[in-house]
This record gives sequence, structure tokens and C-alpha cells, in this order.
Amino acid sequence: MAEEQKVDSQATTEDVSATASETTDDTQNNAGDSTNNEEVVDELAALEAEDLIAHIKKVQIKADENWDIALRTKAEMENVRRRTEKEISNARKYGVEKLVNEILPVKDSMEMGLKAAIELDTEDEAVHKIREGMELTLKMMNDAMTKIGVKEVAPEEGEPYSADYHQAMSMQEVPGRDPNTIVAVVQKGYTLNDRLIRPAMVMVAK
Repeated sequence: MAEEQKVDSQATTEDVSATASETTDDTQNNAGDSTNNEEVVDELAALEAEDLIAHIKKVQIKADENWDIALRTKAEMENVRRRTEKEISNARKYGVEKLVNEILPVKDSMEMGLKAAIELDTEDEAVHKIREGMELTLKMMNDAMTKIGVKEVAPEEGEPYSADYHQAMSMQEVPGRDPNTIVAVVQKGYTLNDRLIRPAMVMVAK
């Protein structure tokens, strides 16, 4: 029995010694590993910082490029918006220009016919009825054209000639008239929303 206890005691002592030895080795290994880890971390930190700086520079360059693209895109979109608004506005104002130009000769003919009826100065009842009908039709036409922005360019004799609204058919020496003034109106002109669509045909004094 004593011998068994002695053997157990020796075994326990050996186990303790082994454990202590292993602990010492582990401590030494951990210490070495810790030193190595710190060196690696320092190296990685240095490398990551350089990489981070390079990455930041690349990102900054890309951000500047994207910002420039965004500004140019915004400016282009603004230009497109303005052009579109102008085109829409012009379409609303001048979309009927072709139609008006087709109607103007009809209006000219009606005015000449009415003028002839007035100058005829007859007591014929039929002529009076035709005249009244033409006057009413012309009034309705003028009202409709006014609503869509059509205005007459009908200069009076003696007014100064304006190349912006008048077209000179000829120049004549007229006693008592100032040079470059209108002496006769051959045909009225018209504007559509302040845009000249037909100049007035006039005779001008030299």
C-alpha cells in the first residue's frame, strides 16, 4: 500500500512539472508571437495607410470627374428645357402663321370688293345687302384674327418709311413731301404676335 502511494506521488510530481514546463513554453511562445504580431500590424498599418491615401486620391479624382459630368449634364438639361419652352411658346404663337398667310389674300379680295361697292354708291337694294354682308364678314374675320394675335400694318400717307415693317415698291419725286416718307399704300401688311409676316407695300418719296 505504501509503495502504491509513493508511485502516485511521483506521478503527480511529474505531471505538475510537465504542466509547468508546458506553461513556460507557451508563455515564451505567446510572447514571441505577440512581438511578431506587433511587427506585422505595424507593417500592415503602414501598407494600409499608403494604400488608403492612394485610394482616396483615386476616389477624389473620380468624384471630381463625376461632379464635372453632373454640372455639364445639369447645364445641358437646362439648355434643353429652355429650348423646349421656347419651341413650345413659338408653336403656340406662330403655329397658325401658314394658315394666316393663306387667308390674307382672301381678306384682301373682300376689302377690295367692299371698297368697290362703297365707291359705286348705288341705291340698288341688292348691292346694299351684298355690302352689308361683306362688312359683317370682314368684321368677323378681323375679330377672329385679332384673337390669335394678327394685327394690321397700315401706314398713313406722310408717315416715315420703316424697313422693319414696309417694303418700298418704288421711289418717286413728290413735291411738298419729305424724303423717305410714304406717299401711297399699295397693300397693307400684317404681324402675328409682333412678328412681321407680311410687310406693307408702299410708295416712298425721294
